[in-house]
Amino acid sequence: MQDFTEDNLTQVVCEEYGSKTTDERLRVVVTSLIQHLHAFIKDVELTEAEWYRAVEFLTATGQVCNEERQEFVLLSDVLGVSMLVDAINNRRSGLGTENTVLGPFHVSGAPELPMGANIMLKDIGGTPAFVQGRITDQDGTPLEGAVLDVWQASLRGFYDVQDPEVPQWNLRGKFTTGADGRYWFATELPGPYPIPPDGRVGELLRACGRHPMRPGHLHFIITAEGHDRLTTHIFTAGDEYLESDSVFGTKSSLVGEYETCHDEEMARKYGLSVPFQMLDFDFGLMRSVAEEPVAA
Repeated sequence: MQDFTEDNLTQVVCEEYGSKTTDERLRVVVTSLIQHLHAFIKDVELTEAEWYRAVEFLTATGQVCNEERQEFVLLSDVLGVSMLVDAINNRRSGLGTENTVLGPFHVSGAPELPMGANIMLKDIGGTPAFVQGRITDQDGTPLEGAVLDVWQASLRGFYDVQDPEVPQWNLRGKFTTGADGRYWFATELPGPYPIPPDGRVGELLRACGRHPMRPGHLHFIITAEGHDRLTTHIFTAGDEYLESDSVFGTKSSLVGEYETCHDEEMARKYGLSVPFQMLDFDFGLMRSVAEEPVAA
């Protein structure tokens, strides 16, 4: 019988998993996780009370999760893990639009809307805005049939699933581009807001002296046949939290400059009041690897 000690435990556990896990990728991931987790525990000399507190923290985090809120995604976001995974999986060598975090409030099944629709179903006093641009491939060729899944928080800092006073699908919608690759829709200007502070993630931020604020932004998931899916934001230029995003999601290439517009005819056409804010922003999608041309 072998004794399990502080000195040999990590090696024994890794050998057990390494010798019996038949899936090669799973073997690599699990044994690396064990090595790093054990090294962390040794490095900080974790106490039993701290370990049980961590178990309680993770249990409570899971208990907050439901179909409309994913607290574990939020935890991943505020620890910088989401952005690190995203960066590793979306290395584009400067081509195409950059990715950023998905966030915990994407909801599948948003309504498909005609181009130019106003996604602000209830006006709660926000600044009206109009957003437009083109979807192209990495070389600038317009993409027909690209689908934009759009969502954002309201002036009050809530998504529709958090706010019982607005209708379902408020500030959400899907749009499909035509042959010119153009998209356009009406909405309200996104402002800064705090991530939900009532769960264990909010507790962690307070304990560590961090604020919960995110700069104003629009969310996008953009898909097109033969191209990689793009998950990204457009951040609001001049927002005070651009340098200290609580989920580390900001990138300078994703900052959009809004301009004040007084076009009354355009306002009437899209259900906006004058003046409104107007933004032009183009997105570039990367061709999927299978679609890349083969060199002669």
